[in-house]
Amino acid sequence: MPGVAWLLYSALVLLLLALLRAVLLFWHHAPARNKIPRAQKRRVVALQQMEALAQRLRQQEPSLDPKPILELPLETLAQKLRDEELSLESVLCSYLEEALKVHQEVNCLTDFLGECEEQLQALKKLGKTERGLLYGVPISLKDPYDCKGHDSTCGLAQFLEKPAVKDGVIVKVLKAQGAIPFVKTNIPQTLYSFNCSNPIYGQTLNPLNLKKTPGGSSGGEGALLAKGGSILGMGTDTAGSIRVPASFCGICGLRTTGHRLSYSGVVSPVKGIKSVTTVAGPMARDVESLALCLRALLSEDMHQLDPTVPFMPFREEVYSSNEPLRIGYCETDGFTQPSPSMARAVRLTSRLLQDAGHQVIPFTIPCVEYAVKHLFIGGVFGDGGASVLEKVEGDIVDPCIKTLISLLHLPDSLKCFLSWILKYIDPRASQSFEEIRGVGTPKKLWEHHSAVQEYQQKFIAKWRSLDLDVLLVPTLDPAFHICSSDVGLDSSSYTNLYNIIDFPVGVVPVTTVTPQDEEELAFYKGYYGDSSDKHFREAVQGSVGLPVAVQCVALPWEEELCLRFMKEVETLVKNHRGSE
Repeated sequence: MPGVAWLLYSALVLLLLALLRAVLLFWHHAPARNKIPRAQKRRVVALQQMEALAQRLRQQEPSLDPKPILELPLETLAQKLRDEELSLESVLCSYLEEALKVHQEVNCLTDFLGECEEQLQALKKLGKTERGLLYGVPISLKDPYDCKGHDSTCGLAQFLEKPAVKDGVIVKVLKAQGAIPFVKTNIPQTLYSFNCSNPIYGQTLNPLNLKKTPGGSSGGEGALLAKGGSILGMGTDTAGSIRVPASFCGICGLRTTGHRLSYSGVVSPVKGIKSVTTVAGPMARDVESLALCLRALLSEDMHQLDPTVPFMPFREEVYSSNEPLRIGYCETDGFTQPSPSMARAVRLTSRLLQDAGHQVIPFTIPCVEYAVKHLFIGGVFGDGGASVLEKVEGDIVDPCIKTLISLLHLPDSLKCFLSWILKYIDPRASQSFEEIRGVGTPKKLWEHHSAVQEYQQKFIAKWRSLDLDVLLVPTLDPAFHICSSDVGLDSSSYTNLYNIIDFPVGVVPVTTVTPQDEEELAFYKGYYGDSSDKHFREAVQGSVGLPVAVQCVALPWEEELCLRFMKEVETLVKNHRGSE
């Protein structure tokens, strides 16, 4: 009995020490938590200022009808602005008003960039020859893009009240091309979620179905663009953070090759990850808008502002080529069974491409389980999640990342034990527990980096053996139910693979979920029949009418070819709909 009493006493002491540590942490980080109400008040004031500017601009043109302006494609809008067929005030007013309406419905805005009014006045002084490709075009920016005088929060209290001292490189280049950044948009806390919610600004909804998420982490951009509150936006992508919102919201998005666009002045919650490449990229309602944005960004300005980015101007001859393509095709990655609508979208697109005279060749993703479980998870959580935990320490943890944070908090010994227990019950969960422990030592980290390089070369070798130009694969959709927090690591195999090998990838919507897709989903089992497969099926249920997209992949530095392929898919799908 004395031994039992001693154990009970020891357990009580440990419990009290844990409670004391929790209390100390709470008080230590109370100032960070206290920033949240102030940030929420600042947003209210900022949106009031946005509404006031819209009213002032409307007073200058009381008869303004925004609908014809909002319906213009980006290329036409930009041309009309440069030719003075439309006034800068009328266009900015139209998008200010529309963005506020969209925000009221889906909660997608985090900040108003009030300096846009001064920028508009400065643009009016430019001569016609000084007007850039995006002259007068209002654009939206994902929260992490630095804008002088504004917070880049990543949904974290620690990042509040630390306004950027200058614009990031991409923001500077866009402004030099005449674009007018006017709002920043919402993200999930830490950016590590396909949902779009954080304790500061709340939950963003999918405008196409308010029970669904717009995706993450560029979810605010996806929602705003889908509903017409912006015509061009900038997102970021670590595991599909541009492509998933584009897919969920029925718009287009481009994940660029790492270092094709500058990442200087884009805030990251976790820095130093080398084996999984996070990139910046544009989001818009059509492919031509993405191409115009890339033309504007790939100017000499970007290289001068950030010499680590090579000066590679947009190659028009590649984008405008009409030569038939050799297209690799796979209906599944072999790791996550595609939803019925995902598989059907790829089959439809493949048939349209073949009918148009392109060659379509079957392609199998090599060693996919090794890539997405070991290389991706091991790369993102190489430090065992210590950096992520440091950022949320003392903060309110949002429900969309609560499961992930809870897993990362587990002691390594418990992760190891759970990995062993689950090995034969749920092999994918077992491997996840193993990988989130981190790589362990610098030597192991270097080995991991080498393994990523070897896998990239293996993928390229297979690509080259088939003499492919591009690759057609499914993307992750349809949109998930809000706070499907148990869906992510495994189902993201369709997107995170290309952050490992660092290929440019674009998303193009091609169809919508049909009642038949929904009926077939009832028989979905997945390749493993495990918890991940079950959660994926549950997350995509109830999606009739929601958009379904495909991914168009090219080799590194071939953004123009990727866009050319995307344009081909977009055109064929549009013609197909017109003939139905």
